[in-house]
Amino acid sequence: MATIRASCPDCGDVELTTADVHVRICDDNNAGTYSFRCPHCEMTVVKSAEPRTIDLLVASGVSFTTWRLPAELSEPRVGDPINHDDLLDFHDLLANDSALEQALAEFTG
Repeated sequence: MATIRASCPDCGDVELTTADVHVRICDDNNAGTYSFRCPHCEMTVVKSAEPRTIDLLVASGVSFTTWRLPAELSEPRVGDPINHDDLLDFHDLLANDSALEQALAEFTG
């Protein structure tokens, strides 16, 4: 089993085995990360990695999973972005039962 050197933000350099590391690769843009639990402080560490590093980790036997970007990123955006006032109005609407019922009735037709 290969030994992998990584760095924990709190503990510094640590040595891991291939079983201690997991890789995630995005199918849409090939972005990759690897994660591990620090053997000293037991914190989970997640780091971005270049494709070359990801390839080396996977080739050495590190397990990996793939994922896709959310479909919502491809949806057209219409209208102005929400702002702080919109959030306050929404909060007020949620706190007012009769206004919420009325808004839901208008929405459902």
